[in-house]
Amino acid sequence: MAIARLLACFVLYISLGHIPSAVGVTLRTTDKIVWANEFEPIELTCLIESISTNNPRIEWKKIKNGVPSYVYFQNKISGDLEHRAQLREPANILIFNTSRSDTAEYRCEVAAIDDQRDFDEILISLAVRVKPVVPRCSVPETVTVGTSTELRCLENEGFPAPLYRWFHNNEELPQDPKNSPKFANSSYSINPDTGGLKFRRVRKEDAGEYYCQAKNDAGHAQCPPQMMEVCDVDILGIFLKCFCAVVVFLCLAASICHSLRRGCFHKKGHNENNYNWPAQSDGVDYGDADEGHFRHKSSFII
Repeated sequence: MAIARLLACFVLYISLGHIPSAVGVTLRTTDKIVWANEFEPIELTCLIESISTNNPRIEWKKIKNGVPSYVYFQNKISGDLEHRAQLREPANILIFNTSRSDTAEYRCEVAAIDDQRDFDEILISLAVRVKPVVPRCSVPETVTVGTSTELRCLENEGFPAPLYRWFHNNEELPQDPKNSPKFANSSYSINPDTGGLKFRRVRKEDAGEYYCQAKNDAGHAQCPPQMMEVCDVDILGIFLKCFCAVVVFLCLAASICHSLRRGCFHKKGHNENNYNWPAQSDGVDYGDADEGHFRHKSSFII
């Protein structure tokens, strides 16, 4: 009896034009994390595995810094992908030439009103690799044997951040000089993340042309070669400089002693009387102020 009732219900649904729908719309993608090189095409896949609705509503949204914006809406490409992308069956997005600004998360949404599960979405992360530009290199022109020095290399455009390599006379320097018989006696160290090439003690063999290369998965770039000269310690120059300094010191000391002997630096006391009293006249002899009169000298004639 139960089977008969089910068959009767099925016949009734068929006669009324009702067809049972699928479980619901289901989406999948070939890659949830997608890498692309800048200026090259890339396709974001949104595959519909099951659906009953003939004309589902398909939308794509770009989510950057937590803010969503439309990429495909009302059957047309919009936003910053306008004129640079198209929708491909069933619901894929093809970007003709990717830009570094396209790095974001993209969400494919499909609404199927005739399905029991009438909505599904899938999230895809797109990262656009950017080729490094020519790095800025700093190489000292002249260094002295036995001293320390550092060569620098910097590039800030590439994505992901590039790794750095150094070349000496067109030959790549190994990361660890101890692993190469040719550079086993060298004291340099390379930081591939920052681009620094440091010498603890420079040797004569370290002289030559140096250039740096910045490289990531999108490509590489290098700076022009620069010459670094290594000079011997100038013992004669150091001796002459020290000798001149001693001569100058002795001359200065002799000058000071000579000035002291001539009394050029002697200062007279504040109590010393430097005033010269005028000579007394022969005509008048002024007496003591306490006597209240004056005396005539013998030369005074009445």
